[in-house]
Amino acid sequence: MKITPKKLNSFLLFKLPSAYFTGVRTKHLDAERCIVSVKHRWINQNPFKSLFWAVQGMAAELTTGALIINKIEASGKNIAMLLVKNDASYSKKATGRITFECSEGLLVDEVINKAIQTELGEQITLNVVGKNSNNIEVSRFTFTWSVKVRA
Repeated sequence: MKITPKKLNSFLLFKLPSAYFTGVRTKHLDAERCIVSVKHRWINQNPFKSLFWAVQGMAAELTTGALIINKIEASGKNIAMLLVKNDASYSKKATGRITFECSEGLLVDEVINKAIQTELGEQITLNVVGKNSNNIEVSRFTFTWSVKVRA
């Protein structure tokens, strides 16, 4: 099954409703990058009238998770994935539409292939940058994922 932004957004509605109802949406997914956006609204704001950090985290995590899911699906193998670590920094108030992008799909290919060849668990750390509509960075995330071929 080909994974598309539309299918990912439907998946959010049924499996991650908190992300869906706060406005997190996948805009682009290909072999190299994933783009997810969310608009600051009343339902996803913090007391300081900017995008709540957890909503930013959901959108950022989805960019990396979608890339990995896409690569696992393409491999045809039964591979488990698990988020094992994350880190975030915030540099500007997040208002308006915030776009999160991870462009490290080729690194995911390497790790998935290594996990398939060695049949051992492998880890990968992926970077995500969140920018506002003026292309100014508002946040930066790193997510470390573990992938392993299931026996």
